[in-house]
Amino acid sequence: MVHVGIGYDVHQLVAGRKLVLGGVEIPHSKGLDGHSDADALMHAICDAVLGALGEEDIGHFFPNTDLRWKGVPSKIFLEEAARIVALRNGKIINVDATVIAQEPKIYPHIAEMKRCIAAALDVSEKQIGVKATTNELMGFIGREEGIAAMAVASVDF
Repeated sequence: MVHVGIGYDVHQLVAGRKLVLGGVEIPHSKGLDGHSDADALMHAICDAVLGALGEEDIGHFFPNTDLRWKGVPSKIFLEEAARIVALRNGKIINVDATVIAQEPKIYPHIAEMKRCIAAALDVSEKQIGVKATTNELMGFIGREEGIAAMAVASVDF
């Protein structure tokens, strides 16, 4: 039976941090603030996969109060979500995600993001969709104060 989960994540943009989205370091004057590498895209996907399994969110598995996760690449979280799927004899069918950012432009990095996400989940790049949009200059995203991502994942188990 196919199950669907959704995920959403948002992080504040700050000076002095690298900007990592979908496992890809993107040149920008600011990066996302967070306990790990703050990869909002991978975090949203992780929550979507965990949600499809009926599990709790990423914070339950990788709490920001645990120093083991400080600064780690978020691909570790996706690899663990895929491992949990496999433990249930499940199969990730597909993931579709959207990054919402005013700047920088995300499109030039999407192919590499798809490769990184697919590798972390041990699926084909054809099973991964990544899109990008802006917030049309509105709100905290439009003011370039943060970046958000949302994702949906389907898992057969």
